[in-house]
Amino acid sequence: MKMNQCKINLLGLPTEILVIILKKLDNIDVLYSLFDVNTQRLNNIIQENTFTNTLNFVLPTLNDDILSISDRMLDRFCMNILPKIHHNVKSLILNSLFMERILLVADYPNLSELKLFKFNGQIASRYFTVKSSFRRIFQRQITDLILVFENDYNEELCEHYTTDVYGFIFEFFKNLKHLSIIELCPKSFPPLVLHNLPSTTCYSSTLYKLCINVIHFDDLLALLDGRLKQLNTLNVTITEKDYHLKKVYTMTNLPDLKCFYVQCICFNHTYYGQILPLLHRMSNIETLNLHLGIDNPKILIDNNHLHNEFIDRMPRLRTFNFYFLSFIELNQSVHHLSKDDILQTFPKIIYQQVDCMINYGCNNVKYHLFSLPFMFDYLPFIENVFPSIIFDHVIRLSVDDSIPFEHEFFMRIAWSFPLLRILNIYNFMPQLVISNKLSSNDNQLCSTIIQYPYLTSLDLQFVHDDYIEQFLNDKKTYLPHLSKLNISCDGLHSVTRNFTNERTRLNCMNVKKLNITPKISIHSEDFYAYFPSV
Repeated sequence: MKMNQCKINLLGLPTEILVIILKKLDNIDVLYSLFDVNTQRLNNIIQENTFTNTLNFVLPTLNDDILSISDRMLDRFCMNILPKIHHNVKSLILNSLFMERILLVADYPNLSELKLFKFNGQIASRYFTVKSSFRRIFQRQITDLILVFENDYNEELCEHYTTDVYGFIFEFFKNLKHLSIIELCPKSFPPLVLHNLPSTTCYSSTLYKLCINVIHFDDLLALLDGRLKQLNTLNVTITEKDYHLKKVYTMTNLPDLKCFYVQCICFNHTYYGQILPLLHRMSNIETLNLHLGIDNPKILIDNNHLHNEFIDRMPRLRTFNFYFLSFIELNQSVHHLSKDDILQTFPKIIYQQVDCMINYGCNNVKYHLFSLPFMFDYLPFIENVFPSIIFDHVIRLSVDDSIPFEHEFFMRIAWSFPLLRILNIYNFMPQLVISNKLSSNDNQLCSTIIQYPYLTSLDLQFVHDDYIEQFLNDKKTYLPHLSKLNISCDGLHSVTRNFTNERTRLNCMNVKKLNITPKISIHSEDFYAYFPSV
């Protein structure tokens, strides 16, 4: 029988099969398309908790924009759908700009989780107040609050945000159990500053999970000084390389902490004098994720170090993901070590769960040691030689070497980092002459065009012009969603031939944020034709 002769009635399917099919679709699409279609059976199915508990009204795009549903869809939800299903809704994902319109539709008596995109201090001052129409929902019902900041980072605002925004959220949301303040791109919101503020700032007797950025290590210590009475899960990124503590903290053990994630770059004295002693106090830790850059550690971190400082001291540890980047002065103890020498220190039973990269310079060694699978979203300062592994969690990468990066290297980057969104390149060495000759004939490169389908941010400020050509030439690299470009003025003018080169036009068309060094305030008409979105 031909397929066009076979008619299948969707509503004729058993309920179990119909539910399986509808679960493959987004809840918003299911409700918008099928709600009130004059069949009671279908209405009963789609009004079940499966399709009404969680409603996502936004869609992050590949270039870090936030798309909301259309006005037509929003009107239908606000007028016809939400008033009838509001009692089922437990979780809402919203663009902050449309929060008021959606929350005013009904009471939402079971709403407990709220995720807000495009959040900022103005949204907080308008809605997180005692005069807010949503005060009852926020203060009594919301237990899980996730705030995704838009890009308005200003270092001068850090302390203001700590007291007037973050601190007020802790105080205003009376039953908050989980708070995550996150970003779509690095440094898009002011980090927390606590070390010079009283212990009543950011106090909570209910919060058990916190995800946030802080400026320095002593801001992390302040979070663990007892002001968060129920805290058992902490995910923290320290944004600045640390220094000697301004304040001495007297800390006891941290028996309630079960899950801890920290990402930072620190000096040797901070690692041994502060980070390790802090971790040793976590006697009941079960999940530990460490992403650490250490400047000139005392010893090469290997299996013995991991056991002595972590595994043997944490009897309840079940999950240990780690990434250590060390910059070590060249000496006899590390001069002749190879990758195999390091990996042989690990027992065979876990040999395949650990990998490393070791790169020798003139005066120092750059050493990466990490657990597998690699569970972190950032991998810094890799060089030409890196393992053939799929890093499917990494979205941010920096590459740095004193020898050239050739076209094949960037092909391997695209293969090994399939979800890469942010790429920083540091290399002033020109590509080989043979590659430059090859680049003059675009037809020879058509079969090797490198595609970065998710790349939105590219930093080419500290590179030879060859790498600007490598990425902007659409016969070498295809960047369909590039929206942020950092680049040198001279290199940009040279490679684009003062914005007349057709080969480099396509990859520049979607750029919205262009940072040129040094800055130029006046541009030509050709420039604006090249960057129509700037």
